[in-house]
This record gives sequence, C-alpha cells and structure tokens, in this order.
Amino acid sequence: MRLVALAVVAALGALAAWTFYFVGTSHPTHADAIVVLSGDAQHRVPTGVRLFDDHVAPNLVVSLYDKTPSVCGHAHVICFHAHPFDTRGEAEQTARFARAHHWTSLIIVSSRYHLRRAHLLFTRCTSAKLQLVPAPSSFVGYVRGAVLEIPKWIYALTLTRRC
Repeated sequence: MRLVALAVVAALGALAAWTFYFVGTSHPTHADAIVVLSGDAQHRVPTGVRLFDDHVAPNLVVSLYDKTPSVCGHAHVICFHAHPFDTRGEAEQTARFARAHHWTSLIIVSSRYHLRRAHLLFTRCTSAKLQLVPAPSSFVGYVRGAVLEIPKWIYALTLTRRC
C-alpha cells in the first residue's frame, strides 16, 4: 500500500513539474510578434520589452489588466484589454491581430506556471507558430500561481474546447 501511495505521489509530482515548470524556452528565435499576457506585469512586461528591444520581433502586443505600461503608444506596440478578461480572451484577440497583420509566428510571454495552458488555448485560436518565454517570478508568486492554475487547467481541458 505504501508503495502504491509513493508511486501516486511521484506520478503527481512529475505531472506537476511537466505542467508548471518544464515549459518554455529562454532563447526564442525571430517571430512576427511578441505577446505579453496580463498578470504579473512587473515581470512579464519587462521580459517582453527586452525581447522587443533585442529585435526578436518587430511587433509587441501587451494584454492589459489595470495599469498601462509606458511602452503602450509607441510604434509597433499594441496594447489591449481582452474580452472576456482571461487567457482565452487574450488568445482570441491575439488571433484577430495575427489574421489582420498576417502574422505567422508569435512569442508568448507569461509566468512559467501559466505557459503550458496558454499554449493550449493559443493553439486552439491560431495556427501561428508559437514560442513560449517564461518571465521571472518570485518563489512565493510561482507557488501561488501554480496552485491557482490547477482549476483553470481542469476547466480548459474539460469544460471548454473552443477558441
């Protein structure tokens, strides 16, 4: 019985590590646009702006929650409020931008724990090639975010299949 419990715990730990940690790349190649998802703006926006300043992509798209970063209003920067305000809404709006601007490749910037679900939702909405870039986060923020991500994963996998 202990061996079974240990195996279940190990399997859940491996699944959690795969889902919330082992995702993303730190060295994206060129893309048509960088998309910064809302949430931890203090870490995500600077990561997206750094990539933009490094000319990894000629366009920067920033999903806003409340504060408007100073980068909004600059040339080749699109800032928007998603409707509905969730990752699916961000994916839907980004897909509209991609169609309108003929983008075929996107870099998604978010917290590491959020990237795999974001990838799932974005692939439902766009055929653009996606690269994932994790923004840094504090340990406490990471753990809190990963725990809050679990019900969102369940919802994305079971209750909604559309873009």
